[in-house]
Formats: sequence, structure tokens, C-alpha cells
Amino acid sequence: MAKIKKIVKRITVDAEKCNGCRTCEVMCSAFHSTPQWSSNSPAKSRVQVVRLPLRDIFLPVFAGEYTPAECGGRISYHIDDRTYDECEFCRAACPSRGRFVEPDSGLPLGCDMCQSDPPLEEPMCVHWCVRDALKYEEREIEVEEQVEIDALETALTAIADKFGWDKMMRTAARLTQKS
Repeated sequence: MAKIKKIVKRITVDAEKCNGCRTCEVMCSAFHSTPQWSSNSPAKSRVQVVRLPLRDIFLPVFAGEYTPAECGGRISYHIDDRTYDECEFCRAACPSRGRFVEPDSGLPLGCDMCQSDPPLEEPMCVHWCVRDALKYEEREIEVEEQVEIDALETALTAIADKFGWDKMMRTAARLTQKS
């Protein structure tokens, strides 16, 4: 298999610089509101700041993948003589808690790096972070090329299975004559 170049995008967090201002939450929720910039609801944000002000802890956590099941084992983290529950830093949207779930519909939220057309130079949370606690980086890596079934081929096969090859071919011929 051939190697192909892939761009990996990621946001890194410097917890020492974060002061818990939550500007990242506000800008993320406003960017993703419909219509864009029309409202602000940090509960709809794809980044949420873990805030434990009495312990001087502020840590932005970004929404990850949805998982339909709860974690099998709960563990604790010990950092600088402090104990943290595993769920505090978890990125997943899961059934055991309401983090990274759209409050109106119940659908899971995931960080999309503020994809838009035209594309932004960096996600909104990074752009508006006044303390530079968030950094955006893109890097190119080489990965093994994966052979995947083309989406169009899969769709056409499904249509052919449902309606039959003859009807699909007649329709395609009719459509090409109209163009």
C-alpha cells in the first residue's frame, strides 16, 4: 500500500494559562448558533471549561466522539496532590452525564474545529482566547492509504437493490439525454 499525506488538526490546552473566563465557550456557541452569531448558550458549546475556582483549576475540555454506553470503570486522577474524577476531563458525550449534549434536541455535540465556508484560519475558541491558553496546530503526517468503498458506489448499489438495475439504467439514460 502507498503512503499518503494527511493533515491532522488539533487544539492544545495550556492549563497554566487558563483563567476560566469562558470566552471560548461563548464564541463557540455563538459561532454554531442558527443563524450564525444570533444567540449565545454555553450549554450548546463544543468546549466547556472545567471550573474548580476554590482549587484554582480551570481547564477547557473539547467535545469528542459520542459513545452510546457509560464507562466500564471509574478511576481517579492524582495531579499535584489533588484528586480528580475521571468524568471531569472526559471528552465523550455519554448517557451518564449531560455534557456535550445539545440541550434542546438531546443530540450529541462534537468539536468540528469551526468548519465553515470559507474556512477559518483557526477555530473561534483559539482566536478569541485572550490568555493564549489554546493553541491550534496543523501538521502533515504520512499514513497508509486505506482502500475504502466509494460512497457513490455504495449509494448506487443500494438504489439498484431497491429499484433494480434496469430501472436505474433507464433513469440514468433519461437524465443524461436532458443535459
